[in-house]
Amino acid sequence: MSNSDDSSAGPRRRARPVRLLTAAVFALAGLIFVTSFNTSKGTNIRTDASLLKLSDLIQERSQSNLELEKSTATARDQVDALAERDNGSTRAEDAKLAALRTASGTEELTGKAVTVTLNDAPPNATARIPNVPEPQPNDLVIHQQDLQAVVNALWQGGAEGIQVMDQRLISTSAVRCVGNTLILQGRVYSPPYKVTAVGDPGALKKALAASPALQNYQLYVNAYGLGWKVDEHKALTLPGYSGTVDLHYAKPLESSTP
Repeated sequence: MSNSDDSSAGPRRRARPVRLLTAAVFALAGLIFVTSFNTSKGTNIRTDASLLKLSDLIQERSQSNLELEKSTATARDQVDALAERDNGSTRAEDAKLAALRTASGTEELTGKAVTVTLNDAPPNATARIPNVPEPQPNDLVIHQQDLQAVVNALWQGGAEGIQVMDQRLISTSAVRCVGNTLILQGRVYSPPYKVTAVGDPGALKKALAASPALQNYQLYVNAYGLGWKVDEHKALTLPGYSGTVDLHYAKPLESSTP
């Protein structure tokens, strides 16, 4: 009998905390609802938060960088004009300075050119040739190493100047990708990617064909349909680099310990 009483009392003792916990949950939910309403004041909190997506911030910063580059280019032109007017240099010195500017990539460059276009494979791409495994996601997109291979091959082929998308490369330019998104000199780009080089088209195309990295890339072009196109131009003008040329570097902290 005592065992029976214990067993019947047990469930009731366990049910009470559950009822209390349920009531507390509803009370907390009500408090959160009231707080959310007072905070939003009629606005959509979820929609407002979506405006802070990282992709939106990146696009905003990219546009800001573009506007700053235009402002920097205008200021540099004004400085150069004042320097040429007041420097009192000889013609030989002016010619040497002009050659250095051309080599640095800050001046326009016109000549015969080659453009290489790289693109991701089509959606839902599958193996196109026998005895090739089905592709993994990374097999179907352009990577940093692919763009770097094109740029390196074009320099190797004697390019006088190179432009990636709409930006001229200089000695401090870095071609970097996050996933299949290109980040170049503070701006972001999506495929297809275009790399244009001014130089001897025959030598440039020969260097592209001789690159081991690009030979490996061609395997994926044939197997999965990655984009690859080479166009030749009889005359094309590359813009000068318009960003800042100042170098920024880290400095060690000075120890305060005597």
